[in-house]
Amino acid sequence: MSRAVPRSRKALALVAGAAALAVPLTLAAPASAAEAETLTGAYTVAPLRFTVEAGGRSCVVDADLYRPAGVDAGHPAPAVLATNGFGGSKSDGSTDAIGKAFAERGYVGLVYSGLGFGKSGCLISLDDPAIDGRAAARLVDFLAGSRAADDGTRADFVTQDREGDPRVGMIGGSYGGAVQLAAASVDRRIDAIVPLITWNDLAYSLAPNAADRDTPGVFKWQWANGFYLMGEGQPLLVPSLDPSRINSLRCLHFVTDACDTVRLLNSGRYPKAETEKMLAYARSVSPVSYVDRVTAPTLIVQGQADTLFNLNEARATYDRLRERGVDTRMIWQSWGHSGGQKPGELDLGQGNLESSYVGQRVLAWFDRYLRQNPTADTGPAFAWYRDWQSGYGTAAGVPALSRRLYLSGDGKLVDNRTKVARGSRTYSNWLFPTSHSESSLAGLIGLSDPRPYDTPSTYLGWTSAPLTAPADLVGAPKATLKVDSPVAERVQGSGDAADKLVLFAKLYDIAPDGTKTLVNRLVAPVRVPDVTRPFTVELPAVVHRYETGHRLELVIAASDTAYSGNRGIKPVTVVSAPEDTGTLELPLVQGRVG
Repeated sequence: MSRAVPRSRKALALVAGAAALAVPLTLAAPASAAEAETLTGAYTVAPLRFTVEAGGRSCVVDADLYRPAGVDAGHPAPAVLATNGFGGSKSDGSTDAIGKAFAERGYVGLVYSGLGFGKSGCLISLDDPAIDGRAAARLVDFLAGSRAADDGTRADFVTQDREGDPRVGMIGGSYGGAVQLAAASVDRRIDAIVPLITWNDLAYSLAPNAADRDTPGVFKWQWANGFYLMGEGQPLLVPSLDPSRINSLRCLHFVTDACDTVRLLNSGRYPKAETEKMLAYARSVSPVSYVDRVTAPTLIVQGQADTLFNLNEARATYDRLRERGVDTRMIWQSWGHSGGQKPGELDLGQGNLESSYVGQRVLAWFDRYLRQNPTADTGPAFAWYRDWQSGYGTAAGVPALSRRLYLSGDGKLVDNRTKVARGSRTYSNWLFPTSHSESSLAGLIGLSDPRPYDTPSTYLGWTSAPLTAPADLVGAPKATLKVDSPVAERVQGSGDAADKLVLFAKLYDIAPDGTKTLVNRLVAPVRVPDVTRPFTVELPAVVHRYETGHRLELVIAASDTAYSGNRGIKPVTVVSAPEDTGTLELPLVQGRVG
């Protein structure tokens, strides 16, 4: 991708790739869709339709019911409910795999196309608990036997905890992950959930501010516009749409608030009133606003390779649920929206639930809470995939920040204030992006992605001494920074958040030969609340080993190709002195840096 490609042309490229995005980002695709003999014998699949009221509209939900052989009113079984990732349907590779996988293992499966996708009606409402959550609850009514499908089919073969309360769990990824939390927040009959690679706060996901979530963040334009264009381009993907999926000429297939949010973010203007409304809406459809109503035991699985919903999102949901006493465990697997699939990791297409670590944990979770097996081992509170050795690391909680380094005026990271050299250095942004972390949609539309880079004079870096032994990071580093930018200071109080200074913080791994690696291409976008005051940046969490001889580099850069940037040229100076300098805190679980 050329650095100077105008944003309008970039948006057109996203339109061209919208069909490719229809492959949902949930679980790896399975093999053949044909019905087969399974581990427990044959199962049947029956297509069903349910008419539901959602968002003030009456619409049809398209579903498939997977019923294992031998399961009937006299021999009931617990159920697993699932839906697709954004742009998918009940029939896509990853969603119907869930129905098959659990039917093979003796569970009743009910897999459906989410609202606004496949052959299901209604508008796309971003997993709003009052809309998508309530629609899922109507399917729980069916599993309870208290509601029939539109053709009169009733489910009298699902295990019941009491009349009208079926034993049911949910699993799915991305868009099909958030809906589980939304459904569990409005329906306490759901007994266990397993949300994979999903969000905690869409305001942070789409316009992150790693320094202050009350200040509007930096627009993640590639990811956000890709999904928006896919939603609005539904007629290209699904001819003959149900009329309940049409909103208006101004906003075709989303609820109006969703379209207004994307338009505001694309405008590059963030006036206070409009921005507050946008943030309130994005959070209202996010677990951050309703997770306190979730009581279902929750196994959170998040991907290390994920620039859309990073590990910090899972951590936020995990922390809040555990604070409230909900049985919650968290796994940081290898793969997410940005790739990262490794041999032996969960892949339903390979049917490796029993042989993968994450699959074993999922089976044990449902064994404990759906089959109510008190001896089922649900595993440690926290586990993480390690690419440098076999097996997952485990702990009773997420490791704390344990190592502090100081930003020296000569560009070094040092372990003591007394080693900080006095000095100042300056960088400035240009009128087009000068740093590159990723082309967010490159892998989905078959394009190569250049290695990350930073253009000289548009960034500053601080580098540690070469490591004398391996050092392992597990968690989210934090940097405390103070910058001087007179231009930004003059305009930051304009009332439009777009006038505030934007910068990007990130950590590189520098090999002895000078090769630089941006771990999982993750960056921390910051719209600085006030350049006259210090601010703390929470970087995306990582799981990474810095090998012997390697160096760690903290970089702050002026721009990034995947994000919106500064309005106007805003030079930045960073001053360091022993008595007043920035810091970097690291979640080290092994080794020493500095």
